[in-house]
Amino acid sequence: IMWPMIATVHELREANEVLRHAKDELRAEGIPFDEKIPVGCMIEIPSAALCSDQLAREVDFFSIGTNDLVQYTLAADRGNEQVAYLYQPTHPAVVRLIDLTVKSATAAGIPVAVCGETASDPVMGVLWVGLGVTELSMSASYIPVLRKILRALTMNEIREMADLARAACADRSADEIYALCREYIISKVPQLEEIQSFFTSV
Repeated sequence: IMWPMIATVHELREANEVLRHAKDELRAEGIPFDEKIPVGCMIEIPSAALCSDQLAREVDFFSIGTNDLVQYTLAADRGNEQVAYLYQPTHPAVVRLIDLTVKSATAAGIPVAVCGETASDPVMGVLWVGLGVTELSMSASYIPVLRKILRALTMNEIREMADLARAACADRSADEIYALCREYIISKVPQLEEIQSFFTSV
């Protein structure tokens, strides 16, 4: 069970309380259900990311919804041509919010996934793994390329790239951070022709 659009810890606790009441009703009626079903919440609002340390104590897992998190962080509706250019997943503010969320999840001992279009991009997929994300959700057609990249890199290299991106948040733009990560990956796995052709097309 995953709660969407959580903004405050109070809201999350209320949702969990409703779930507890539902379980009590099922027990009273003798209806079997999974007593240990995992319960998590989406991190897709900046307030949720900023309070992720509190939220992490209330759930079994996080799922970062990057599509909405980017949109709400940068006030950039992807469907609005006037501000669509602001929709930048590697914007320093977005990278920092995801980094903070992952650190909160790690401290609480819960897994954290990323869903949304960014996980389908090999550059950002590797970056999220480097920041500590434990699961990526994407369309099946994107899996082979990302899998080859991740297998070609060591975890030390992936974390090193993430550290470079963290440092770049101090004075680099979204485009510069993306280019930095892309160039790092290509420098480490130049033998993968399909990866380079993908990078050339983006």
